[in-house]
Amino acid sequence: MSFSSMVKEELAKHVSQARHCQLAELAAILCYCGQIQMQDGLSIRIRTENPAVARKYFTLLKKTFNIDTDVILNEQEDGTQNHNTHVIVDEKEAVTRILQAVKLMDKDGRIILQEHRVNPILIKNACCQRAFLRGAYLAIGSMSDPEKSYHLELVCTEQAQAEQLQELIQGFDVEAKIVRRKKYYVVYMKEGASIVDFLNIIEAHVALMELENLRILKEMRNSINRRVNCEAANITKTVNAASKQTEDIILIRDTYGFENLPDNLRQIAQVRLEHPDATLKELGEFLTPSVGKSGVNHRLRKLSEIADRIKR
Repeated sequence: MSFSSMVKEELAKHVSQARHCQLAELAAILCYCGQIQMQDGLSIRIRTENPAVARKYFTLLKKTFNIDTDVILNEQEDGTQNHNTHVIVDEKEAVTRILQAVKLMDKDGRIILQEHRVNPILIKNACCQRAFLRGAYLAIGSMSDPEKSYHLELVCTEQAQAEQLQELIQGFDVEAKIVRRKKYYVVYMKEGASIVDFLNIIEAHVALMELENLRILKEMRNSINRRVNCEAANITKTVNAASKQTEDIILIRDTYGFENLPDNLRQIAQVRLEHPDATLKELGEFLTPSVGKSGVNHRLRKLSEIADRIKR
């Protein structure tokens, strides 16, 4: 099971206690994957490829309206080998109750057009906004494998839907952006911290903890890799410097002669030849009296200048 599916499975089992929150989540599912049909009588149809969405929709209908026998589950396989689940409510009284509760029908039975947005009355409370975003992720949300990358998105068919989602998410101080992708409007988050905050908003706490654990492991691996790369670079730098110093000292010995060097330079030259792999600190400890790193570096630099003059 993918991480995105795991999140949806957790959300499908989460049912708010308050009826107004249940209605907000139900409104989200109806908004993003529902249809109101008027042929052969009024009916509501939900179509989804994820059984978790159908189960949650069925549960919300049962909890909120005590609708059970009027719901038909029909699974069929399409040409792309994906299983589409259809949840149909076609009993007139039940349809009317649902549509009026989610503010899609007035008291006279007329359908209310909301320009593809959910009525703000349904999501005026913070708890209802959480429930609405939970339903939205169930209906149109997806998330990449956090071990590879951080990316969460909600794919809307209408710009007004995407803008409403963005407003709600940003109302919780979480950064969300919109991008046009062919005929769709995608609300997305690409920062690990933002995705963690979003999972907290929709109350997917198990998935949140799993994501945090993955983030910690990822950061530890990255930190270790950076340290290893840094140490490897330092070792390479040290080895190259020591090799250059040894070559310069051999050149001085064979052409100029150690006997012509000052005592301090002759001493460090002999120690470097005897200990070609030693660090500057270790070279300083071999000297009598011992010398610090800066002193060793200064003497080796003097030897390098002498070797450069000999080469010229």
